Amino acid sequence: ATRRDLYWLRSFIAGGVAGCCAKTTTAPLDRVKILLQAHNHHYKHLGVFSTLCAVPKKEGYLGLYKGNGAMMIRIFPYGAIQFMAFDQYKKVVIKKQLGISGHVHRLMAGSMAGITAVICTYPLDMVRVRLAFQVKGEHKYMGIIHAFKMIYTKEGGFTGFYRGLMPTVVGMAPYAGFSFFTFGTLKSIGLAQAPNLLGRPSLDNPDVLVLKTHVNLLCGGIAGAIAQTISYPLDVTRRRMQLGAVLPDSEKCLTMVQTLKYVYQQHGIRRGLYRGLSLNYIRCIPSQAVAFTTYELMKQFLYLN
Repeated sequence: ATRRDLYWLRSFIAGGVAGCCAKTTTAPLDRVKILLQAHNHHYKHLGVFSTLCAVPKKEGYLGLYKGNGAMMIRIFPYGAIQFMAFDQYKKVVIKKQLGISGHVHRLMAGSMAGITAVICTYPLDMVRVRLAFQVKGEHKYMGIIHAFKMIYTKEGGFTGFYRGLMPTVVGMAPYAGFSFFTFGTLKSIGLAQAPNLLGRPSLDNPDVLVLKTHVNLLCGGIAGAIAQTISYPLDVTRRRMQLGAVLPDSEKCLTMVQTLKYVYQQHGIRRGLYRGLSLNYIRCIPSQAVAFTTYELMKQFLYLN
């Protein structure tokens, strides 16, 4: 194999490891977010912190990590596909020379990479959400494989795994696009304006300036927070649609528009479309920060610069 092929593999590993570290850090917040977004009847009267305290009491500390196994299986290829696809799409977009600025290249490549990764790993996301929504004592699914079988047989074969794909893709474009765009923009402005203060030479290539770790964390965090706010109602919609058969009001949540309307009418903006958003900030800042930082470190470790 040439160095080029191994570059693919190394890039894949770097993206995958970064994703796994980031998600395990925030898994408890992820589970609570799913319980709140779809108004799980055990926890629906509680707020963010009371739910965080109630889950271990009701289901033990491992309850906070429910669905994390499926998440790991999904996030490794997801992170890897996203980072690899981003590099590839960027080359294609730049090759075509569409007469647009570098920032727009990043935005397009980021969105396309996000959508590619989502479509490839969506069924695993579906299974994870079903597992994470279950409460101890009321298990419908015994584990990852059982959940796959049940959804496949009971919910119309393959199409059952892709419920809620529409709001995901619609929300993904601004989300992935804006996070890469904001991160890339902050990085280039930072390194151009204050190279000595914010930057340092990369360990594996002294000619390349990279951001210092804490600056990297901050930029990743800001990028994540802006992108989250824009696309959050679509995230709530996706969760509702994915839970479909498990929720009592599933026949009102068949399409994206129906679901958005229904959540808005039933619960309003703050308690419906943006329920769990504060949690998302708390969750997304460490998650994005850990992901980008691990990825940058892995890149140096695997000589990818």
